[in-house]
Amino acid sequence: MVPADYNVELARLQGDIATRLGIAQENCVFNFKQKNETVRLDLVTINPKHEQSFLFHTETGTDKVDALKKMLEYIDEHYQLESSMTIQWVKVGENKLHTSYFRARNMYDALDKFYYERDQSNYKIFSITLNPVS
Repeated sequence: MVPADYNVELARLQGDIATRLGIAQENCVFNFKQKNETVRLDLVTINPKHEQSFLFHTETGTDKVDALKKMLEYIDEHYQLESSMTIQWVKVGENKLHTSYFRARNMYDALDKFYYERDQSNYKIFSITLNPVS
């Protein structure tokens, strides 16, 4: 694949991911990190209501395209199988209670997604709830 085609493929896959999640592409951040022979993709979603970002999921691949394809596979085949959880929280120094929703294997996984790239001392968690299965 020539470089221009590679970039077009990256953009197409990123657009597909945002569409499947039902969120605007500008609210998806694709953080790629190269490590040896693999690429790690941390997909971060931004909640425009309270202007906070949270880790959605992490995948690894042989290159960026491979990692994005694995992310699509996760969304299509595994995302809905994870538990739905609600975290209620406030930012220290503020009074407004926020509610955020996560799909995670367990509450520790949900907290890891919540605290991704942020200082834990700046947030106070009031509750973590496993949502009922419908």
